[in-house]
Amino acid sequence: MRFVDTNILLYSVSRNPSDAEKRKEAVALLECDDLGLSVQVLQELYTQATRQTRHSPLPHALAVDFIETWARFPVQDITVPIVRAALQIKARHGFSYWDSAIIAAARALGCDELLTEDLSHGRIIEGVTIVNPFR
Repeated sequence: MRFVDTNILLYSVSRNPSDAEKRKEAVALLECDDLGLSVQVLQELYTQATRQTRHSPLPHALAVDFIETWARFPVQDITVPIVRAALQIKARHGFSYWDSAIIAAARALGCDELLTEDLSHGRIIEGVTIVNPFR
């Protein structure tokens, strides 16, 4: 299974013309059945996609519809064990807490890959391989 980071979801709903190629790739990725994500990803997606300073922000109702659609994938809850694991990952690897929580959630779901453009492509962290699908 592959874990989807927030930036993949954001590109899939972007109406910014400069994101057109990444949008196409993100939409194709989200048609796959082997994906998982976390509550954190859904929260970040909502916050970023509806932000008024964003190019063409999504209205609340549309953002909620997208979240409901993506909830068809396995969704890792934010739990105390996830927070603890994230703190350990942060201490070992020096990532931000938020990136560490994404990695911890991916690992908890049993994902082999983390699809993101935010971390180093090809790096393996805690058994999860970072894959930038836009490379």
